Amino acid sequence: MKILMDAGPWLPVPPVGYGGLENVVATLTTELRRRGHRVVLAASGDSRQEADGLVSAFPTGRFARLASPYPQVVGAAHAHAHAVVAAVHEHAAAEDPFDVVHTHLEVVGPAVLAALGDAAPPVLHTLHWDLTRNADFYGSFDGGGRVHFVGVSASQVARGPARLRRQTLGAVPLSVPIPDEAPAGPDERDRSVLVLSRMCEDKGTDIALRACRAAGVPLVLAGPVGGLPDRAALEAALADPASPVRGYPDVRWFLEHVDPLLDGEHARWIGSVDGAAKAALLRRSRAVLFPLRWDEPGGTAVCEALAAGTPVVAMARGCLPDLVEDGVTGFLAGTEAGFTAALSRLDELDPAACAATARRRFAPAVMAQDYERLYARVRRRAALRIAPRQVPRARTGDLPVTRR
Repeated sequence: MKILMDAGPWLPVPPVGYGGLENVVATLTTELRRRGHRVVLAASGDSRQEADGLVSAFPTGRFARLASPYPQVVGAAHAHAHAVVAAVHEHAAAEDPFDVVHTHLEVVGPAVLAALGDAAPPVLHTLHWDLTRNADFYGSFDGGGRVHFVGVSASQVARGPARLRRQTLGAVPLSVPIPDEAPAGPDERDRSVLVLSRMCEDKGTDIALRACRAAGVPLVLAGPVGGLPDRAALEAALADPASPVRGYPDVRWFLEHVDPLLDGEHARWIGSVDGAAKAALLRRSRAVLFPLRWDEPGGTAVCEALAAGTPVVAMARGCLPDLVEDGVTGFLAGTEAGFTAALSRLDELDPAACAATARRRFAPAVMAQDYERLYARVRRRAALRIAPRQVPRARTGDLPVTRR
């Protein structure tokens, strides 16, 4: 097939440091091309992902804008979508049309492509987010038999509006590259545990800090704050009177609730990491922590941790119970006290079991096979103009989950 893979304008593919969605797009694009498909990537112009073409509206990613007020953000998404539509028309005019457009651009991607009507190729949109935050759109959107959705976990889709679930073909767990080397054993790992995410209230960074302090476990925080990659960038922005960064909610929360708890030794923030540095950090850490305050939809970092053979300690929210086998690949907690207690039991978990689970469930070939089947389904549906099957209010078991 010929596929237009739309990652959106926010970060390059693959990302430099933070970027769960973009990492998924890079992994999927690489595997689909390995399997013989042609994949044209739509992303920021600084993307270095190998592909069969690049469509971009901007020379660099617009991620730093995401924390800005809505009027300063929405134009970037639509400018990118305009470039995607132009590419669709250009390839069709050259009599080499796309078989499928796979868009990961939230709301704007499916909305703009659906507006093309019969001129649009079949469209599959992956839902990477908490579906309640754009409920007005998902509760009223009609893809007209040409735009369909897929979730990243059954629990995520089950919480979506009924109209969205009627147009959703199932859920495909996220995938990450699987390291070739065997996981490090307990004696090869540092004493510290890791939080690998952007620093914000929903991710529960402050919970991790308090739990690690109480358990006497050193903590490393890796990830951006308000779109800023590290301490130097944050301090430079805060020192600039013209910068809007001080008003960003994530920055205000970090300065009030996280920064005072950092001492540079037992608790330290190292900023965003990527590539070999991130792989080494995951491999050395005793565990990766997910002290979530929200229902995580997909959990790319969870899969990355397990692929490195690193156990997970998490709040039992969102997709985490689907990804972590309690007592085998990690521990799931319902309270901060339970989360703290789990940090004293890390020696009970086997890195080899974590890596074996990741290889079986989260390898790139598993995700690519699932998406190949979904691409074929959306093409058939678009050709036959069959409306998606009606489903009742979903429980996890009701959904046609593509693979666990």
